[in-house]
Amino acid sequence: MKRNGSRGCVTRKTRFGSRERDWLKGDTQRGCVCLYGGTVDPQPPASGPQASSTPQTDLQLVLCSTNTTVEELCAQRDGQGLYVQLHGDLVRRLDPSERPLQMLYDYLAAMGYPEPVRVQQEAANSDLSCLIRFYSERPASNADQQERTLLKGVFSVRKGKSQLHKWAERQVILCGTCLIVASVKDSLTGKMHILPLVGGKVEEVKRRQHCLMFSSAGSQAQTYFVNFDTLADYQRWHRQASKVVAQTVSLVDLSCYSLEAVPEYLFYSQDITHLNLRHNFMSIQGPGGLLNLPRFSQLKSLNLSHNRLGVFPECVCEILTLTELNLSCNSLHTVPVQIGNLQSLQTLSLDGNHLSSLPEELGGLSQLNGLGLSFNNFSHIPAVLERLSAVDKLAMAGNRVESLELCTLARMSHLKNIDLRLNGLHWVKSESLEAVSQVTQLDLRDNCLDSLDLSSICNLETLHCEHNQLGTLTLSGFTLRMLHASSNHLTTVNIYPVPNQLTHMDLSQNLLEYLPDWVCDCRKVEMLDVTHNLLSELPSRLLNSLSLRKLLAGNNRLQRVPDLLDHIPLEALDLQHNKLAELPENLFSKALNLKYLNVSANALDSIPPSSPSEESLSTLQELYLTGNNLNENCGALLVGHQNLRVLHIAYNQLLSFPASKLSKLELLEELNLSGNKLKTIPSTVSSCKRLHTLIAHSNHITVFPEILNLPEIKLVDLSCNELTEIQLPDSLPATLQELDLTGNSSLMLEHKTLNLFSHITTLKLDQKSGTTAADSQSASTPWKHGYSEMSGQRNKLCVSVLAVDRFGDGVEACYGIFDGDRNEEVPRLLQCTMGDVLCEELQHSNIDNVYMCNTFLTSHRKLGMAGQKLGASALLCYIHHEPSDPGGHFSLTVANVGTCQAVLCRDGRPVPLSKVYSLENCTEEMERVKLSKAIITEDNKVSGVTCCSRLLGCSYLSPWVVPKPWVHTEPLCSRDEFLILGNRALFERVSYQEAVCTVQSVRDPRAAAKKLCSLAQSYGCKDNIEAAVVSLHIGEDSCTCEPPVSTTEARGPPPAPVPIPVPVTVTPGPSDPAPLSSSSGLVSEFNSETSASEVGSEAGSTASDEHPSSGPASRPERRCSLHPATTLCGIMVPGSVGAGPHLGLFQRQPSCATFSSNHSDNGLDSDDEAPLEGVISNGSKLEVEVDIHCCAFQLRSKDLDLEKQGSDYPNGKMRRQNSVVVSATNGCLLAVCGREIADLKKSPSTSSLFGKKLSNGSVVAPEDSHNLIEVALEAPKKKSGYFTAPAQQDPEDQLIVPPCLEQEVREQLRGQSPLVSGPPLPSIPPSLKDPVWDHPHPPAFASNLVPGPGPVSILQQEVYDTAL
Repeated sequence: MKRNGSRGCVTRKTRFGSRERDWLKGDTQRGCVCLYGGTVDPQPPASGPQASSTPQTDLQLVLCSTNTTVEELCAQRDGQGLYVQLHGDLVRRLDPSERPLQMLYDYLAAMGYPEPVRVQQEAANSDLSCLIRFYSERPASNADQQERTLLKGVFSVRKGKSQLHKWAERQVILCGTCLIVASVKDSLTGKMHILPLVGGKVEEVKRRQHCLMFSSAGSQAQTYFVNFDTLADYQRWHRQASKVVAQTVSLVDLSCYSLEAVPEYLFYSQDITHLNLRHNFMSIQGPGGLLNLPRFSQLKSLNLSHNRLGVFPECVCEILTLTELNLSCNSLHTVPVQIGNLQSLQTLSLDGNHLSSLPEELGGLSQLNGLGLSFNNFSHIPAVLERLSAVDKLAMAGNRVESLELCTLARMSHLKNIDLRLNGLHWVKSESLEAVSQVTQLDLRDNCLDSLDLSSICNLETLHCEHNQLGTLTLSGFTLRMLHASSNHLTTVNIYPVPNQLTHMDLSQNLLEYLPDWVCDCRKVEMLDVTHNLLSELPSRLLNSLSLRKLLAGNNRLQRVPDLLDHIPLEALDLQHNKLAELPENLFSKALNLKYLNVSANALDSIPPSSPSEESLSTLQELYLTGNNLNENCGALLVGHQNLRVLHIAYNQLLSFPASKLSKLELLEELNLSGNKLKTIPSTVSSCKRLHTLIAHSNHITVFPEILNLPEIKLVDLSCNELTEIQLPDSLPATLQELDLTGNSSLMLEHKTLNLFSHITTLKLDQKSGTTAADSQSASTPWKHGYSEMSGQRNKLCVSVLAVDRFGDGVEACYGIFDGDRNEEVPRLLQCTMGDVLCEELQHSNIDNVYMCNTFLTSHRKLGMAGQKLGASALLCYIHHEPSDPGGHFSLTVANVGTCQAVLCRDGRPVPLSKVYSLENCTEEMERVKLSKAIITEDNKVSGVTCCSRLLGCSYLSPWVVPKPWVHTEPLCSRDEFLILGNRALFERVSYQEAVCTVQSVRDPRAAAKKLCSLAQSYGCKDNIEAAVVSLHIGEDSCTCEPPVSTTEARGPPPAPVPIPVPVTVTPGPSDPAPLSSSSGLVSEFNSETSASEVGSEAGSTASDEHPSSGPASRPERRCSLHPATTLCGIMVPGSVGAGPHLGLFQRQPSCATFSSNHSDNGLDSDDEAPLEGVISNGSKLEVEVDIHCCAFQLRSKDLDLEKQGSDYPNGKMRRQNSVVVSATNGCLLAVCGREIADLKKSPSTSSLFGKKLSNGSVVAPEDSHNLIEVALEAPKKKSGYFTAPAQQDPEDQLIVPPCLEQEVREQLRGQSPLVSGPPLPSIPPSLKDPVWDHPHPPAFASNLVPGPGPVSILQQEVYDTAL
């Protein structure tokens, strides 16, 4: 059976007939394998169906079973073999006995797919090829890679510099460290000239075009001239040869080339001393196999790590010149006795294998001084180490040594450095009084020790024992220099004698109530960290130490700081989160070297003066005073710190900041005045010429400060203030990157102002509008949200937020945060698509663990090539009713990978809902990663890359790092106040309880989120921070209705319905302190790449007129899911209070990008026509802000048709409209919901979106289940990130209005006349399939006229005016 392949359409549905599908459904052990790279003519199993079609050389689907071997598949297609590629990395030839489909199923099961049926479906998905891909022949890209290991060609060659030599055609080969010149006919058997190049020369010959001169090193140097045919050959050979001649040793690096054998020509380079074959698939047999390596007569260093060898290659024991051998990560179980032949061996690396013993012959290697045994299966220290007298370090991290006898170490008198971390050690004891005098460094971190007595190790210099359960610690202090004992349960530390050599001590995160006396007697201690303990006081002798330079004593119970008696060398002092009411009066005058001081989160009323006299010698550079009781008087005390660069004085009681004092802080670079009661920022801030960051949100500022004249200003945050206008200079500094003006309800911006802001990378504004759909939506949901993101000291923001207050048909919500650590691509991709994936998965299952897990796994797959090397922590929260009780209580389902966390406030107490998947915090994950033989570095990172064991993306770290999430469902009740979402950087600095108390003190969720981020920064966080706060208002029975408005005013008849086209892109700002709308806290971010004229508005097809309603009578009553409102789909039904559009149609999301179109016509044909409200026009172009997320998931609307009711509906039914969502999610184009995406392909306006090569370089073929991530990737790349605003749409991409209805639609848009009340509309039952949806053209919006006995009532429409 032959099946044809196509990159544009690769799905089971369109590629298989009914027989194939039936055959697959019959058994989950059946499936299909996608084969790339060659013509395939497979035959299905005997029980399978028969079919045929024309083969192609691009992609084929092969029906098979999990028992089908590579040999069988190759026999069916007359192929030579199959290859597999994982994560776009190396390509490996499959063994004939391997089973491709079983490999595929095992890979998906390891990812986390639990259901065999889903595994079968995912295996047929072509998107999976970015994770695992099968080839019918070695791919061409891999062949190009191998060309870098061997350059070969026939060129004109002349030997020597003498003109007497003639030019002749010769075979020229550049391989390894040599240039080989041979006869064209007998290149391997004839005479060969070998020219060693290491230390030689390669020079351009200017007299001849494309000619190079190769010369060897030494007094007997030889020279060859080679004339190349093309410039490309000349450049390739010059580049490769230049690398060889620049080497100081004869090194050949062939790592990561997917090699199965060493190139034959390489054996002619007999001067090779270092050969790197790491990350290949080297075979032992064959012409270039490992058996031939002894042919290298001078080889000293050989690296064969990560080659899947399975057995120790005994042939390497015949290379007697070896001094260094690396066989790490090869699944070795034993070491042969022949290892004793390598008498010159000095370094042997056997890490990451399955070794449990070593041969006695290894003890005969007298020169061996380095032995790596980490991450194996040793249960004890091998006895053979006693004979290896030259080995000074025992590297056995990640083994299974559960007990350590110190007498064992005493017998190994040559061992100085012991690494036994991650072993599961339960006890360390000494049964004899024998001293262990040779050990100087001991690493016991990440074990299970509850007590530790190392007093017998008398010469110990450095001890690491972090992350145990130590209650007591006893050490010898004779030579101790560094002690790291954080994250234990220490109540006391005994060191005798006094460690006079101790310079660095870390006792943080323990249970110390006091510091031992010997600490004050240490004469050389320079750094002391005792944060997160129970200390109530600091000894005076400690603070007055003449050696202490850095003291970290935050998060304790200190009530006072002892006075300073004399000048001290202290440079950094951290006293945050204590109970300090005052600081020593002479702190700054005695600590003249103090450069960093953090006293945030205390009870300070004032700060000490910088100097007792007017002249100050202060060198203070960073001062953090956030969260105290300071008033404006402290400003005068800051003047003396003229070297101050960073000042955080947020959340105090400042009513003003003295203008004359601020002007003297000329070196100030970062100023945070948030959360005070400031009404203005002094104009003297313009004197701070180096200021690049001003954060002053959550004040009462009414006048925009004079900061836009500063030459280095980068970030200005004046959100949540009372700004009314902005006075701007003629031009803005080019350095300005971010300006946040959200939460200023009275702020009015002119078009000229927006033009000046056009170059800013991130501009956050509130859109002004009256009562709109968004308002009514917010009023009908029992939650509202706000969020904040801060980049810290990084140049880019690598976090993103997803927030949908109205998710799906009912009263549901979806929130998520994504942290990419150091990459911004993956968080933006997840922000754009994860909501859509969740919506799709909800159609297939209502089991929380199933749909959440599949959402994460599918999102992981859809990251494509971006997810191969990059990854992100992700957290997703879904608020919903239980499927068994749609009208009952709400539930919150939370899923997460990585270090993003969710905390629920219930009765004022934090309830953690997520699980932190980091190696330090999760013991079972550490064990899983260890069992899979990952190398965990000393900073607890997998392969030195990430501390997370579960991420979305980073697929190249599979199976160590997987995307399977933690899933938890929590029923919500009236005692639940709010939900906090945050990334690792937030909760590392702000505890759960403090986060809850912080949000409780701030009513506005957006202001609360900003406060959380500001606090984390003031507490010392330098990374990207993100926080989202969701306030919950849930009644006892989950009812969220508001009581009827009581008023004594006379009321007339209900206002007539007004035809308000749905405001797709306009976000109403919080104009009053009422509960935030679904978009409160959501801002318009004008993209920096839009032109000045585009930062007006471009709305024709994406926005429309809005008629604000005023007065209490026009405010729609808030309803809940138990008592739904009487308005449906924008059609007014008797009993409705106000006219509001469909509540589930359009939503703005937290992050927004500009969506514009050059072809829109807004009906503004003359200057005297009123512009659209909420839309800014510059006369030629209009632009509005739309959702950065793909909003297709917001609408799962049912097909609705009106039944025939008498003469009111002559046709018996009213043609329903298509539900449309426009999303400009960093590049996501138009999405039409309510019909399958497959129908989109039939439309000329959208067919161009399918079947294209993705802009991120992915060659994955789209399919019918094509999610919006592929559409998002079609957007042009942004200079500072992965996406930018969508490309300009063609006119055919817009929805059009039928010609017969053009005039009526024009009248609606121009006149906006109020509607007259019509007759009651009938109920709307679910309709059957409407034939209009099968039309091959874009769906037209019909202006449905409903005749009746009275005046005609025009139904509210979602009108896109681009066709007019």
